Amino acid sequence: MKWVTSDLLQYKTAKEYVDTLLIPLIPFQLSNDKVYEKDAFQREVLSLFVREVEKGLTGRILLTPNYNYIASKEPFVDEVDRLNAWIEHCHTQPFQYIFPITFDSSWKKHEKNINGTLLWFPGLDSGDLESKEMQSVIKGQVKQIVELIRTYW
Repeated sequence: MKWVTSDLLQYKTAKEYVDTLLIPLIPFQLSNDKVYEKDAFQREVLSLFVREVEKGLTGRILLTPNYNYIASKEPFVDEVDRLNAWIEHCHTQPFQYIFPITFDSSWKKHEKNINGTLLWFPGLDSGDLESKEMQSVIKGQVKQIVELIRTYW
């Protein structure tokens, strides 16, 4: 289920079946001209990934709005605390499994402090999202993500 009105209305009546939460972690920064295009592309790819994962696990998963953060912010521990506050808020609902998902390896350094299971994947730097090759890569990785989440159930 996505964070849209029709899906949330359905979620209200099916809470006992929706036990998994997926939180896309999206970096944002404008201070480095060399990086923000790559970051924007990775946001687009991650958005495609999470939508496809949500489709593959419909009925068991709720996709939250994007969790945006300033990529260059130091110390990163503050972001971990902020994410954990999000996660704690989400625990007011009956979610057994919470998966923040990202391409940003900075989160891996703090994984043990996150109150959920971090899903980190190396991101793509560029490409044509409409190309058959890119669609094939995305579908293959989505399949792996879906299988990984299912191992936690």
